[in-house]
Amino acid sequence: MDEPVIGPESEVPLEELLDLYGAVGWTAYTGHPEVLRKAIEGSSYVVTARVGDRLVGLARAVSDDATICYLQDVLVHPEAQRKGLGRQLVEAVLGRYRSVRQKVLLTDNEKAQRAFYEALGYKEIRDFGEGTLRAFVRFD
Repeated sequence: MDEPVIGPESEVPLEELLDLYGAVGWTAYTGHPEVLRKAIEGSSYVVTARVGDRLVGLARAVSDDATICYLQDVLVHPEAQRKGLGRQLVEAVLGRYRSVRQKVLLTDNEKAQRAFYEALGYKEIRDFGEGTLRAFVRFD
């Protein structure tokens, strides 16, 4: 694989997004293409990884640029995984929001994901101790 180019991208074609999200099995997104398009367009910051013209990774954030940054999606095409692209994408987003105190994410309950995010300085909320912090989420 050629060296990937990582950087911000303001407009990512919907077809490429559907291919990438589909490759990692994120059908909640691919089943509603217009919602995916709107989500990417409404993101505060989108960073992509490309090999040539091919989209192989993406991370996006939603932020107020002052107090909070939600790291919303981090995905790398299966053929490009285990090469450090996910780390580079997250670091690009975190670099953009270095002055923001709270950086939050929600993820699946998989050991590999926990290890990945902990290696980037994240902690699971329950690791802060009983009663210290709480997290709530609502899915409609």
